[in-house]
Amino acid sequence: MLINGKTEGDANVTVGSFGKIEEAGEGQLAFLANPKYEEHLYTTGASVIIVNETQELKQPVKATLIRVADAYSAFASLLTKYQEIESQQLSGIQQPAYIAANAKLGEKIFIGAFAYLSEGVVLGNNVKIHPQVFLGKNVRIGDNTVLHPGVKIYHDCVVGKNVTIHAGTIIGGDGFGFAPQADGTFKKVPQIGNVEIEDFVEIGSNATIDRATIGSTIIRKGAKLDNLIQIAHNVEVGHDTVIAAQAGVSGSTKIGKGVMIGGQAGIVGHVQIADGARINAQSGVSKSIKTPGGAVTGTPAFEYTSALRSQALSRSLPELEKRVKELEDQIRQLLAEKV
Repeated sequence: MLINGKTEGDANVTVGSFGKIEEAGEGQLAFLANPKYEEHLYTTGASVIIVNETQELKQPVKATLIRVADAYSAFASLLTKYQEIESQQLSGIQQPAYIAANAKLGEKIFIGAFAYLSEGVVLGNNVKIHPQVFLGKNVRIGDNTVLHPGVKIYHDCVVGKNVTIHAGTIIGGDGFGFAPQADGTFKKVPQIGNVEIEDFVEIGSNATIDRATIGSTIIRKGAKLDNLIQIAHNVEVGHDTVIAAQAGVSGSTKIGKGVMIGGQAGIVGHVQIADGARINAQSGVSKSIKTPGGAVTGTPAFEYTSALRSQALSRSLPELEKRVKELEDQIRQLLAEKV
């Protein structure tokens, strides 16, 4: 069985779609992982519900239950399988589409209308290229990768296997390199490197990953990038690192493995972020984080626990000011009495 669950109730019930537990109806499958939604377990119209194996029932449940070790993960597995089935229905080459004569195409591919595949492009097997995707010269795309509508990948960039890139994302645009001149103008520094995206990476919509000045900007295996993220030239993002929406990473910064970066965080260039570091949302990281697993917050960002203490103290400043004035008055009174 795909999710290795144990069934309670009618094992022959069938479902045809998914639904949220608070809204699902007959013929739908839902899941319960967050205790906040437990009340809906007893009122939902869903036919089947995936629950944790530790879930205790406080009253009878109409739906068939499937108990698993991790309901959220199991539900994700089912959705993934559903997507795979849907994706497999896409095949062939829609017209109009431009495919260079020397492009190499794998088996069981899909190329949507108005896609443009330049000279030297190589596609692996089971690649899905949705409409209006642009692939520059010598771009290589690995097996089972999906590029959603409007993705643009510039020349010489490499995308691995089982990668998903969502609509509107741009891979391999020029890095922000300009040399200041004596007359106050700026001279563009040519960006002649590329971007390398390793296997099992997912990148959200409207993200931008700049090509390296020399060498490669690298997104390591298993990394997950949200929507609206900026990754500058020569950055390296470690494997299984996650970055939330609207975060930005400046040039030549090296991010370790298993790092978590919150939304709207900003990281300056030429620093290193240790493995497993945690960067809170809207933090401004201005120097390297050297401690593995360390957590920071604030702008400029500093150690998480110390930052919380500082915030607590700042809320007490009016009362502290009052107490200081009272102490000063008492000291003046004592000095006056001595005189």
